[in-house]
Amino acid sequence: MTAEEDGAATAPELLPEPLARVLADYERHLVAERDLTPNTVRAYLKDVAGMLEHAHRLGHQDVSGLDLRALRSWLAKQQSLGRSRTTLARRASAVRVFTRWLARTDRTVQDAGASLLSPKLARTLPPVLRADEASDLIAAAAARMEDGGPVALRDVAILEILYATGIRVGELAGLDLDDVDDDRQVLRVFGKGRKERTVPFGRPAAAALASWRHQGRPRLVVPGSGPALFLGARGGRVDARIVREMVHRRLAEVPGAPDMGPHGLRHTAATHLLEGGADLRSVQELLGHASLSTTQLYTHVSTDRLRRAYRQAHPRA
Repeated sequence: MTAEEDGAATAPELLPEPLARVLADYERHLVAERDLTPNTVRAYLKDVAGMLEHAHRLGHQDVSGLDLRALRSWLAKQQSLGRSRTTLARRASAVRVFTRWLARTDRTVQDAGASLLSPKLARTLPPVLRADEASDLIAAAAARMEDGGPVALRDVAILEILYATGIRVGELAGLDLDDVDDDRQVLRVFGKGRKERTVPFGRPAAAALASWRHQGRPRLVVPGSGPALFLGARGGRVDARIVREMVHRRLAEVPGAPDMGPHGLRHTAATHLLEGGADLRSVQELLGHASLSTTQLYTHVSTDRLRRAYRQAHPRA
């Protein structure tokens, strides 16, 4: 199986020098100019490198002759290999960003990817917790605080913050101590593209944060802890994978609750905000969505719940 077939990134040395040089320049752009996270940079480069390898197989030695036909051929190849619609859409999006950069930096005469279409994705309703299930989730974690040590205090604070704010797990793991404003009860959050936003949280989350910072965190701090708000069991900044595992584990303790990770709590927070009367623009700002259409998915969740309640309760439904 080739690198293209398994989706692995093509090593620059396997590309002709002009293509490898452009790929290296693009990496510098993503890191220095767009300030993307290392994981996001790797994902972009992986998709773009696969496309460049395919273009090279078609006879392209540099990007100057890159055209829509080559891009469509590459996407069709991905589809023939059985890639999911989600994967195809992500890879097409990554390549469109790349070709736009090529045109903007005068490496190509025109943006070849501007007309590259992605397969339409089915908008599925994400599972969410009911308000009582969210309360039971946190209560189950809080019940472990007496004998669970500092990690149990941390877990309760993490669950409270995830549900109260709807921030992403990567955003939570990246929080520092000075990102918490106790007086105003808000967090300074750095989202995708290092875009900064301010997110409020309520009294339960404030109390859980205070318990963690004053009673839990000092027991885990090591010389290398730095300013990280949430720490792992060995004192380093907590890893997003550990948070995901914890959320799944705690949800398994709530009878009838759907299995979900931190992103499910993000869905839940957004849904409960809208069901409680928050306007769509405010929820968009809280979640850090670039497009309002992304936030609108949660109105579908709320409408679906309303429709089910109507069918169950109204005698003429």
